[in-house]
Amino acid sequence: MPQTETPGTEAASGTARLRWWTELPLLVLVYLCYSAGRLLARGDVSTAVDHGLAILRVEKLLYLNAEHPLNRLFTAHAWIGVPADFWYASLHYLVTPAILVWLFRSRTLHYRAARTWLMASTSVGLIGFSLMPTCPPRLLSAGHGFVDTMAQYSSYGWWGGEASAPRGMGGMTNQYAAMPSLHVGWALWCGVMLWRHGGTRLAKTAGVVYPLVTTLVVMGTANHYFLDAAAGAAVMGVGLLLTPWAMRTADRARAWFASRVPALAPALPADSPAPSASVVSGGCQTSPGERIPRQRESRLRPGVEPDVSPSDAGEGAPAAAR
Repeated sequence: MPQTETPGTEAASGTARLRWWTELPLLVLVYLCYSAGRLLARGDVSTAVDHGLAILRVEKLLYLNAEHPLNRLFTAHAWIGVPADFWYASLHYLVTPAILVWLFRSRTLHYRAARTWLMASTSVGLIGFSLMPTCPPRLLSAGHGFVDTMAQYSSYGWWGGEASAPRGMGGMTNQYAAMPSLHVGWALWCGVMLWRHGGTRLAKTAGVVYPLVTTLVVMGTANHYFLDAAAGAAVMGVGLLLTPWAMRTADRARAWFASRVPALAPALPADSPAPSASVVSGGCQTSPGERIPRQRESRLRPGVEPDVSPSDAGEGAPAAAR
């Protein structure tokens, strides 16, 4: 017998209601809020420099300062530094949306939770930018031994010397939003999605390689400290913990609005069967006392013949065959 889907299961899953024309504006709005939040969280430059130097001292104390050797490697060899700059300036804005589109189209059941995780983590990252503006290594004075590879190799790419933004738009970015590194955080999210839902060995390999290479790139280009990268991973962990709560809150808000705006409440199509009726085949419906469509159980009293007329047996009884 062919399998049929139980009515109402799509609505219960919460994914069938998602449409690209509602998801796209939502994601654009979140990204605009993220960009605006970075700009508003500029902070004082001297405070940002102090935070950067404090991170550097802690890393040296813990022997975690891998930024210097990586930065020297990227600076000395253009064949490493130029691709790294392209990686830093581009993939952050290409791979993450591509993974979202892939999940939306091919892994619909997992899309909403994945999208909510990304949004929650980004919001937590904005809090970090606000509380701790941090000067990246490339903006420290030359005496600290860092070279800005984005400026060194700016003639090779589309970015300007002052930031990874397009030329002439460096002033529209917050240069001191380095802690945490959402380059690493978003790359980790992409890696988890590829590992969990990719389904192929190549996808799982990419899920491991992409966040690891991104971590090396952000340090080698002197855009982030190692602790910035670690904080980016920690932010994704916090966002993952917040995801179930955020989804429940969104469901309650949707139910609240639907209860007050009838147009938002889900309705059955006009040709859908009533929930109380059991469909047997061909769209024919049975009443509770029927075994097949249009045939009711006979309620015979002693002495009543099977061919009794409808007027004698009740209006609902089938007429005798002629």
